Amino acid sequence: MTKKMGRKPRGRSRGFETLLLFLLLGSVGLLVYALGVRLLAPRVDPVREANPAHLVGDIIQLEVRNGCGVDGVAARTTRYLRRRGFDVVEVGDYTSFDVPHSLVIDRVGDLEAARKVAAVLGIPADRVRQQIRPELFLDASVIIGKDYAQLAPFRNKSD
Repeated sequence: MTKKMGRKPRGRSRGFETLLLFLLLGSVGLLVYALGVRLLAPRVDPVREANPAHLVGDIIQLEVRNGCGVDGVAARTTRYLRRRGFDVVEVGDYTSFDVPHSLVIDRVGDLEAARKVAAVLGIPADRVRQQIRPELFLDASVIIGKDYAQLAPFRNKSD
């Protein structure tokens, strides 16, 4: 009886091939999902249309404030906005942690810029307010409320 040379045991080879197939299918699935999100997600241009306060640059400048008291919500929202091209120049706590609903406040009289920010975050347009304060040197303030889990940065686990 002669042994055939160069053949591997079939069981081990099949397991490795199955693993590779699952990894390949998983990778393709992830890519298809990412492409779908990229194509279906609303894209908002972070460039301001008007510049009534004559702020430096063309990118919408923001401050993000934590109005709910949950650690890390302002930082996560800041990362999300910066990845989408907005210039977050100030981050911190709001004057209280009792804000029930997140909102965007126009600070320079450019409601369109504030609405762009609200759209990116998933804040309804009826929660865009106007409180002109040009001494802040920014376009808008984002106040994160107790409804933060409904906002885009917290629905998308990858951001």
